[in-house]
Amino acid sequence: MTVKNKALKQEWLGLVMFTLFAIPGFAQSIGPQTPSQPSEESVQSSRKPIHVDVSLVLVNVTVTDLYDRLVTGLGKENFRVFEDGTQQEIVNFSTEDLPISIGLIFDMSGSMSDKLEKARQAAVQFLKTASPRDEFFLVSFNDRRQLASDFTPSVEELQNRMVYTSAKGQTALLDGVYLGLSQMRNANNGKHALLIISDGGDNHSRYNESDLRKFLKEADCQLYAIGVFDSNDLARTVEESYGPTLFSELADISGGRVFPVSVKRSGTWRKIKVKLVTPKGLPPLSVYAKTGYRSPSG
Repeated sequence: MTVKNKALKQEWLGLVMFTLFAIPGFAQSIGPQTPSQPSEESVQSSRKPIHVDVSLVLVNVTVTDLYDRLVTGLGKENFRVFEDGTQQEIVNFSTEDLPISIGLIFDMSGSMSDKLEKARQAAVQFLKTASPRDEFFLVSFNDRRQLASDFTPSVEELQNRMVYTSAKGQTALLDGVYLGLSQMRNANNGKHALLIISDGGDNHSRYNESDLRKFLKEADCQLYAIGVFDSNDLARTVEESYGPTLFSELADISGGRVFPVSVKRSGTWRKIKVKLVTPKGLPPLSVYAKTGYRSPSG
């Protein structure tokens, strides 16, 4: 089995990070003044500081070539960022190797019975690429979701947790992802990502897709998925057939990716778009970034 786990991890480690800002509001109130002798109240008012509301938004971006290889060496001039159709200024730009807080969302439902070993292999291959500064937690799900392992830097602990799993029951996929997003609030690192390993079918969740999309838009977390899909379409259930579409939609919201693995069986939402200005001489490139952010309320 070939899984692009190395490329997936490289995307998290080779991020281009930049900050843009918008000025939602600017107000200054000046009372009536007499040209010759301004009142004491007016003088005091003119000395008050002017308050300007500035919103800073952090956008993580990855760029790949036609062969899905990470592209590095790009600069601030190679990117354009738009918010609701209006171009924004890029204030800070940097390429950083950051420690990551990663949540593994692992499918243990009955539909994974003949795919579980492939799923374990995919997870183990990915964990082997971990940096010593990364931290992980594990959420498993079938009829219900559970936090199988809290945050830990120990790859061995997560591997041991997955070895003794068995596939049974129905699939509460959306509930599992929701728990992962909730758990990420306890992360120690600034960079957050969820990695779902599943066939994509859901038939037993308390939360619905609308709930999850709303939470994902508000969370500062990229969502990646290793889709363990059956290569035989006739063998898929209706829920499993929708899996690739569901994963793609959720990944697009957060700026993540989907990596398929085949087996024989209050505030407002602000849309943002990152456009790449490809340097001369390079082939067509792909850029991945989140599609928006939740603006502050109040």
